[in-house]
Amino acid sequence: MRAGVPTLILSMDVNQTLWGARVKRLKVGTTRRFSKTTRQSLVKDLRRILDPKYAARARELATRMTTPAESVEKAADLVESFARSRQSA
Repeated sequence: MRAGVPTLILSMDVNQTLWGARVKRLKVGTTRRFSKTTRQSLVKDLRRILDPKYAARARELATRMTTPAESVEKAADLVESFARSRQSA
């Protein structure tokens, strides 16, 4: 999602199914169970995510996401905060 490109998830496990649902809800792509995928359904899904509306939505969402550096900084801050709280306990 950070790349700003529409996504097609062909899920094979629960984690992928959950991400697929999120992608679909955000309207930045679509999802389908891999076991249910046919040639026709794959073509349909690819045509759907190639619609310019999906690309625009994916780009817009990417601009709202934090950068990897910001994510690392936030994670480090949380770990340090937790460590400090454990020291005072």
